[in-house]
Amino acid sequence: MEKLALMCLYSNQKVNKIKAIFHIFSTFAANFKINTIKMKKLITLILLFSIAVISAQTKEELKAQQAILKDSIAPLQAKIDALQKEIDKVPEGWNTQGKITFLVNQSAFSNWQAGGDNSLAGNVDANYNFNYKKGDWSLTNKFLASYGLTRNEDDGVRKTDDRLELNSILGKKIKEHWNFSFFMNFKTQFTDGYDYTDDFVGDNELYPTGGFFKPAYWSFGPGFLWKKSDNLYLNFAPLTSKFTFLFGEIYTFNEDTELFESSNDVETYGVAPGDDLLFEFGFNLRGYYKFNLFKNISMENIISFYSNYLDKPQNIDVDYTMNLVMKINDVFSTNLAFQTIYDDNAYSGFQVREVFGLGLNVNF
Repeated sequence: MEKLALMCLYSNQKVNKIKAIFHIFSTFAANFKINTIKMKKLITLILLFSIAVISAQTKEELKAQQAILKDSIAPLQAKIDALQKEIDKVPEGWNTQGKITFLVNQSAFSNWQAGGDNSLAGNVDANYNFNYKKGDWSLTNKFLASYGLTRNEDDGVRKTDDRLELNSILGKKIKEHWNFSFFMNFKTQFTDGYDYTDDFVGDNELYPTGGFFKPAYWSFGPGFLWKKSDNLYLNFAPLTSKFTFLFGEIYTFNEDTELFESSNDVETYGVAPGDDLLFEFGFNLRGYYKFNLFKNISMENIISFYSNYLDKPQNIDVDYTMNLVMKINDVFSTNLAFQTIYDDNAYSGFQVREVFGLGLNVNF
């Protein structure tokens, strides 16, 4: 506003000076009765003098306008400088971040009339990111592992959680946020697991329902990656190869016969009886989003969809994991892990896993 007022003041001064000049020369000509030729010369002098005055005032006016423009772009320039600082902060080379969490759940009863079993449960979770960036190339890796056991008076020790997974995406930038990509996913479990159904009369632990590489899944393929940051990206892979490995005999429980059936006799995880490999070819969509719900509460979401072009493409496999961390301090947190899987080759319905407890965190 001050600059605008100054410009208006300059304009008024210019007009007033020109009027004064014309008034002086008009009075002079009238008093001394100047002839027509001399009058023309006089008018020419007046115009030249007026132009000089106007030019001088215009220069001041332009300076005032320049000052106004500088003031108006100053906030925008500050934002540009701030963005450049953020760009400069993005490191090239390897960037690693990981956390190991120990979860503990415990219940104890003594002379408790309502009843209850003493129990102790523990989980170990590892979540490790090791990413690489160099120019237009990026490599995003996430390693996930978890293992849990529970012990109570009636059932003894049983496994409650078991996961081993590696995700990798290689990207070559083609425009802002968009990349050519090649992804890879591998997942299996650490040890044998069992179906502790009450319908079976016998020793359930003689019939493992899964184990290390029983099964294991390996998927990979080219595609396109939309990546806003390490905390938000989507990968589209329309030409995905998927292998299911079954390196050993496992069993599934038949609810009709109430007996366990061997993978050597029936199709298991989509693998034909007696075989150890299933090949599929289809479309894979994988997404990742991590954000803060509140100041000390973060939510991590990992989801993937897969459709097999070769067999029942309408049956879409879904794998969704949510990790909710409610931070208490740098060491302790309350953790909730939820995972659901739909894969009709494994089970004709949703599989659900949920772990909740107090966590002791070790960052590295």
